[in-house]
Amino acid sequence: MTSKKIRFVTDSTCDLPPDLIEKHHIGVVPCFVNFGGQSYADNGIDITREDFYTRLPDIHPSPKTAAPPPAVAEKVIHETFEGTDHLVILTAPARLSAIYNSMRLGASKLPQDRVTLVDSLTVTMGLGWQVLIAAEVAEATGDLDKVLDAIKRVRDNQKTYAILATMRYLQSSGRISWAAASIGALLQIKPVLKVGDSEVAAISRVRTFKRAVEEIVTLTKAEAPLDRLAILHTNNLEGAHELKEHLGEIAPSDTIFTNVTTVIGTHVGPGALGVATVSERWKQG
Repeated sequence: MTSKKIRFVTDSTCDLPPDLIEKHHIGVVPCFVNFGGQSYADNGIDITREDFYTRLPDIHPSPKTAAPPPAVAEKVIHETFEGTDHLVILTAPARLSAIYNSMRLGASKLPQDRVTLVDSLTVTMGLGWQVLIAAEVAEATGDLDKVLDAIKRVRDNQKTYAILATMRYLQSSGRISWAAASIGALLQIKPVLKVGDSEVAAISRVRTFKRAVEEIVTLTKAEAPLDRLAILHTNNLEGAHELKEHLGEIAPSDTIFTNVTTVIGTHVGPGALGVATVSERWKQG
């Protein structure tokens, strides 16, 4: 089989660090967060994540998020496609966001036999790991079938869990009912969330943030041995490092710490923690 030059486009909810994006020549289409009469691209330039989370408690009304317009997606897609044999586009879940459709429209003018659009079914580094490992496989093999198989195996062996410092932002975002959020806030309940399969679901509810961290540690250890680990946070780097310490030896030496995209952080608020894992099992396919 002839080796192909395969490149990748994703959206900014992937949370991949800039150095890895540059290393693997990954095209990233920015999503947007809107507040105060302004629209900010989630590119770390219009507004940094650190600044956004510092300002978030004082932003009224709450920020709104938006998928990239098809024209914005088209620009990145066409630039990344140039000089390549095949383009793989991985996106946030079609069921949760209009991002997938924007990417589809953005790629519509390209030869469709040279473009593959993939719904990752997840966000943040759950999506990021799919993109990164696929890029590594592409560079090693130049084989599209092996790339697409790797994406599926990573997706099947990937877990993302999160805990929130407060339910206020979920309530104001409309992602859960006002009554559920109000009761949760009143009782100081901390939900442990699982992100994947195109949904965000509360898999347990505990009374303290410390207990929620313990739950995340237990869930993460169940996935060991780990091939990849990202520790997610929203302006809570200290908590992220403490979480890694709790994970002990199962945390890979190249663990990534990620201050989560503003587009997701709008809905979860500052102080959140999470993990995005890929089990070694993905290599066994």
